[in-house]
Amino acid sequence: MRDILDIDIAITSDRTMMSNHHGREFIGFMATGPSLFMPEFLWMYMCCPKPKTDRFGRPLEAPYGLRKVEAKLIDSGFKATIIDPDHIHRYLDRIKILMIGHHDYFAYGPPSSEWWLIAKKIPVNRRSFIKFMSDERIRRAKEKGLKIVAGGPAAWQWYWEPGYWESFGIDVVIDGESERILPDLIERLLENKDVPRYIYVGVNDAPSLDEISEIKGASVNGLVEIMRGCPRGCSFCSVTLRPLRYYPLEKIEREILVNVKNGVTSGILHSDDVLLYGAKGIIPSPDPLLKLHELALKYYKNIAWSHASLAAIVVAQREYKLISKLTDLIYSKTGQDFMGVEVGIETGSVRLAKMIMPAKAAPYRVEEYPDIVEEAFAIMHDHNIIPAATFILGLPGEKPEDVDATIELLKRLKPYRSLIVPMIFVPMGVLKRDKESGIQGIKLTRSHIEALWTSLEHSIYWAEDIMSRFYVKGGKYFILRSILKFFLNMVRRKAYSIKKDLYKYEEVMLSIS
Repeated sequence: MRDILDIDIAITSDRTMMSNHHGREFIGFMATGPSLFMPEFLWMYMCCPKPKTDRFGRPLEAPYGLRKVEAKLIDSGFKATIIDPDHIHRYLDRIKILMIGHHDYFAYGPPSSEWWLIAKKIPVNRRSFIKFMSDERIRRAKEKGLKIVAGGPAAWQWYWEPGYWESFGIDVVIDGESERILPDLIERLLENKDVPRYIYVGVNDAPSLDEISEIKGASVNGLVEIMRGCPRGCSFCSVTLRPLRYYPLEKIEREILVNVKNGVTSGILHSDDVLLYGAKGIIPSPDPLLKLHELALKYYKNIAWSHASLAAIVVAQREYKLISKLTDLIYSKTGQDFMGVEVGIETGSVRLAKMIMPAKAAPYRVEEYPDIVEEAFAIMHDHNIIPAATFILGLPGEKPEDVDATIELLKRLKPYRSLIVPMIFVPMGVLKRDKESGIQGIKLTRSHIEALWTSLEHSIYWAEDIMSRFYVKGGKYFILRSILKFFLNMVRRKAYSIKKDLYKYEEVMLSIS
């Protein structure tokens, strides 16, 4: 058939992953929640519209992680490509291996689990993925010998869904950076040799820069990786287990050019702390960062950062006025009037910070951490950097006074434009699961409820301002903006009614069932 590619390996995911989210990365976080106050199809339209595809069913933009897998397989001599989930059925009778990846297969990660616990409704990412994998055509292909490989940041979740692991026929789950081990594994699968059911890729098998292939097709919203790993060593984060590697500018440039040549002219610089690109330890280095941004601005019309640490923002501005220099450069070259970034507050408690993230405030003393957080928010507000921030409830060793300290910090952040999202602690990779009722119940105290409410009030306060002034302004986004405003109004009304009920109790038990 003319519209079918000659491939042995198809790489895909469900619709919540295979979308550019209207070109607004943060809107994609709505896929971690259930559809509220509207039909699911409308919710999916808001957060996960279908991407454009070519006649072979290949998406114009695909998740960056899938692009890296695709590139490694092609560079290793395999016939592989990414296929949109709506077109995968065209290949099931031809391919030998189906590879799938996801950030949150079963909605056990943050913030999906928070939505699920509080709203008592299954998030759309879980519903979408299970529906995709339950397709009868995939089952029939499996019976004929199709091998299925699962991986990505949420690979650990398969251990907590052994029923789906078996019923979907997952042959092997890869947990970690796969570039070094992938070619041999795929060769063994193609030769019908035995492979482990689960592979954890540790530090010793992490790929070197030379082993990390460069993407062959455009990534969602032009995202390109600039480094891997993080030196801060927070105990709750798996990223700190990865060795630190900086991509040379030439490697970054080649990936940017792939995006631009495929029509994706805005991009996201991705690392777990963009401001540490080229740094020595945890002190930002102006020269590598300025060169990185000058390079990106040669090609991209707009840029954003995926993540930055609050301490790095402060030291960069205090020591070098680097936030001012970078935003002046970006805004003058692009004409954009804001940037988005994800940041982690985690806790306002100095006691907890000392226990679980003693380097989070570095190079400053951990005792200064709440002040560092507020200063970073003030710097971002002054430079039109809009953070999507998270904090964590239920951290190991947490006491009521720790939650109170977090509430105090959240209230200090009220003057600064931002969205603040609570997360309930999930011990990644070792999540305990009750087979009868799902994730074990979580006890929320009155302090927890106060923290949840404080963050919700803050985000509702700033959300309309962000939408109208920056994020989805103009006639192009009129329908989407109207739906989002309707949603915000409904959330505001519903939240006030829930608050009245919750404050009747000293403690509330929440569980996923």
